[in-house]
Amino acid sequence: MEAKVFQEHLEKNLIPFWSKMKDEENGGFYGYADFEGKPDIKSTKGVILNSRILWFFSSAYQLLHKKELLIMAEHAYNFLTDFCYDSRYGGVYWSVNYDGTICDDTKHTYNQAFAIYALSAYYQASRKKDALNMAYILYRTIEEKCRDNNGYLEAFKRDFSPASNEKLSENGVIAERTMNTVLHVLEAYSELYKADTFYEVGDSIRGILKLFKKKIYDSEKQICDVFFDLDYHSLIDLESFGHDIETSWLIDRGCSVLGDKAYMNEMEPVINGLADATYKNAFDKSQRALNNEREGTHIDRQKIWWVQAESVVGFYNAYQKMPWKKEYLQMAEDIWQFIQKSVIDSRSGEWIESIPADSQPDTKQALVHPWKCPYHNGRMCIEMIQRLSQAS
Repeated sequence: MEAKVFQEHLEKNLIPFWSKMKDEENGGFYGYADFEGKPDIKSTKGVILNSRILWFFSSAYQLLHKKELLIMAEHAYNFLTDFCYDSRYGGVYWSVNYDGTICDDTKHTYNQAFAIYALSAYYQASRKKDALNMAYILYRTIEEKCRDNNGYLEAFKRDFSPASNEKLSENGVIAERTMNTVLHVLEAYSELYKADTFYEVGDSIRGILKLFKKKIYDSEKQICDVFFDLDYHSLIDLESFGHDIETSWLIDRGCSVLGDKAYMNEMEPVINGLADATYKNAFDKSQRALNNEREGTHIDRQKIWWVQAESVVGFYNAYQKMPWKKEYLQMAEDIWQFIQKSVIDSRSGEWIESIPADSQPDTKQALVHPWKCPYHNGRMCIEMIQRLSQAS
């Protein structure tokens, strides 16, 4: 693997595609584009989508230092602050209509986290204090309104009264706590701490790391449980391969940002265990790619775009930590080859969401929707460019 190949994909494919999704008339970015890459200009704009796009252009600017990327980031920032933030009750909405009016006023902890993540990256790119200040406002919102004494809660109504968590529950269960939300609060706080090393945020990161080790990570299976009740009883026998390898490197990132050797030593069994179990349990040798998940005894063999992206970074991170394990490097290389051959859409440069195990991709899949954005694949490119450049 070479840094220049990832940079070429970032600059020639992902950045041009997502730049075309910019809504010049109403602000933000189009919320939907079909398999041909044609946007629906009146589609709902998910706030997660727009937050992740803000993160993407901010981070790409920090890597490439091209002014047009900062201009795109500013466009996303203005939409987030002008239309997605609730000045009455605080927090960001779940979604807005194409013209910026409120569509779904649900307040979700996961959504607040991605806004913090994006604003922290934009502050590092632009040095605009207002962006950092808003990130801290949302940090306070999560810590004061979106948690209890035992950890982070999920969904709320507009005024932060409790609501059911259908939005981040799957596989037939409604979860009162999820690994996914806690993971991305960790990621958001790590980016905020990287931007401005405020001790309270560091303490919050330490608390989340403890939560992963004590409540979320199953040390016997070396996997993270996914869906929980309020007392952290797992609701389903589910192994999410993509989330596990993503958690491995994001916990490592959180420890690195903290610069706390004691926490790194404490969390290394979790970091390494997740990588090891995913390597053993998830790889499809026939397609040379990662399966989606295991529920009970059934393995879902779809090849999901974001799972492949996280696997490249996650296994390369594991190889960097344990360079004697060449199989991790080979895994990252194999999956990147699969991505180039089967996942990147040759017409648009964006990635196809789902590749079936035994048939051609469904042409009714969208290239853009509220969960489909340049976060996972863009982050993979940025991470691998940085890591491979440092290694050379």
